[in-house]
Amino acid sequence: MAASQQWVLVEMVQAFYEAPAYHLILEGILILWIIRLIFSKTYKLQERSDLTEKEKEELIEEWHPEPLVPPVSKDHPALNYNIVTGPPSHTIIVNGKECINFASFNFLGLLDNERVKAAALASLRKYGVGTCGPRGFYGTFDVHLELEERLAKFMKTEEAILYSYGFATIASAIPAYSKRGDIVFVDEAACFAIQKGLQASRSSIKYFKHNDMNDLERLLKEQEVEDQKNPRKARVTRRFIVAEGLYMNTGDICPLPQLVE
Repeated sequence: MAASQQWVLVEMVQAFYEAPAYHLILEGILILWIIRLIFSKTYKLQERSDLTEKEKEELIEEWHPEPLVPPVSKDHPALNYNIVTGPPSHTIIVNGKECINFASFNFLGLLDNERVKAAALASLRKYGVGTCGPRGFYGTFDVHLELEERLAKFMKTEEAILYSYGFATIASAIPAYSKRGDIVFVDEAACFAIQKGLQASRSSIKYFKHNDMNDLERLLKEQEVEDQKNPRKARVTRRFIVAEGLYMNTGDICPLPQLVE
């Protein structure tokens, strides 16, 4: 045991002499730096100055905090509200003046429909009202299932699903079908919700000109040529066309018969 330890020591000494000079200098600097870190103080104690109560009060009186916001004049537009009275229909009363409403999602004018108003009042009396009513928070009500059943019959499908918010419907439905590697042909005037759904899908996106079926046909033919170059990839690649029935950004109606053809 002692012989083996002596042999190891001899090898270490021999390696020390054979090592290049720059290597020894570097190791020496590192050793000195480690020793300095071990024995040096990690921080310096700050000198403490005790103030009297009078000096503290004087400092507090002299201190003036900066305002959180810059001063605003009384005639600033942010302080002068436009007051809306009445329902936000196609026309709206703003500051007592009748105006045309360009900022409403009431495209079909259902807010003024008497049948819709009567149904809303009946639902209010039966179920009450709250800040929100998503099924994930408050559970599934009978009206949810009834509406899904009626929608499925109207659309001639097996089932239907309701979302509490239109944005969530679009943004979650697209990535539920289209995945990475798929190809989606999208109208360039698609709304923000569609854009976010396309981003979440991570699919390959190809935009065609707004309501231009000829441009869409051009992209489809170009894709057909690409598929012929790689048939194996084309067999596993799914393709989707995304358009809006009534475009939120432009107000135009999609030429659905031409799109289907």
